[in-house]
Amino acid sequence: MPRSFDIFCRVVDNYGDIGVCWRLARELARRGGPERVVRLCSDDLRTFSRIAPGVTPTAAAQTIHGIDIVPWAQAATAEPADVVIEAFACSPPAGYLARLTPRQLWINLEYLSAEDWVESCHGLPSLQAGGLRKFFFFPGFTAGTGGLLREDDLIARRDAWQRNADARLSLLARLGVSTEWLQRLQDGARLVYVFCYPDSPQNALVQALAGAAPDTLILAPEGVWHAGSAPHEGTGSASKVGVHAHAFVDQETFDQMLWSADLNIVRGEDSLVRAIWAGRPMIWQPYRQADDLHLEKLAAWLARAPYAPDVKALMYAWSTGDSTTLATRLPQLLQGDAHARWAAQARNWSLTLAGQTSLAQRLERFCTEHAQTR
Repeated sequence: MPRSFDIFCRVVDNYGDIGVCWRLARELARRGGPERVVRLCSDDLRTFSRIAPGVTPTAAAQTIHGIDIVPWAQAATAEPADVVIEAFACSPPAGYLARLTPRQLWINLEYLSAEDWVESCHGLPSLQAGGLRKFFFFPGFTAGTGGLLREDDLIARRDAWQRNADARLSLLARLGVSTEWLQRLQDGARLVYVFCYPDSPQNALVQALAGAAPDTLILAPEGVWHAGSAPHEGTGSASKVGVHAHAFVDQETFDQMLWSADLNIVRGEDSLVRAIWAGRPMIWQPYRQADDLHLEKLAAWLARAPYAPDVKALMYAWSTGDSTTLATRLPQLLQGDAHARWAAQARNWSLTLAGQTSLAQRLERFCTEHAQTR
């Protein structure tokens, strides 16, 4: 079993890249015990600090949760760990790469995808000069991939949270939700969490939620909600739909918000996986790419998902800005048997996927199988 890991991350797309790396670093450190050394090297500690409040952006060296946090420039002179993980083909500093030997195992941790070709590429070597050993490692949804990021106790913690009726209200109170909306939620109002891209059909979402009982509070991170058709919470107390913008939170609180919502609308990779683990009805919006490649990723994921055709049509409507379909499908899916079916499918799929070995477990096994002691 490898005793040391270096994880390299360049922050490219908001918080998803560093979010995946931070979760992986903590899980590798936890699984390895006190003898394992995990370093996380990032080029943007300021962004990192928003999801990990203990991180000091200007510090030259710091240890958080047993993980050594190293600025990118400083990593250039570091001695390489047993396993070197470059997240999303970021390529470590040249000075660091110059110190690598064939003893090190060099992993290119790729983006998550449900596409069929991932299985054929997962674990393949990438030829390097000087005999350096580099391999592709693809997260995924099947046994032939690198798996999904998940802590061993995650589902148990989620279930305990969702059984506690007071946990959600206490969390929302800490986030600044008004007493009026807290009371409405306690009386049966719906909570919808929205973390979306700017081109999302937000106005159509508000109209759809207004057409489906009961009242709805939209919870969204500051700066994400741009639609003007729903009053921000506190400014329209009589409205059926309100919006509460919350300050940025750490990853643990983000998980708890997903566990608390009746519907989660999320974007990107890290949020997709965490919404799956929440076991609640969800809509995923992949990162927009040229030539509509993001819709191919969505199609591949939906082909593996257990959702009914009407739910899948709703997913496409959200990602393509199809306001008409969204306004028609969503109210239907939030009522009666359709909603119960959606909720059951989401929960059952989370349990099925949680029955697989996690990404950290598969990565450890891969590294052990390819270990080279000299």
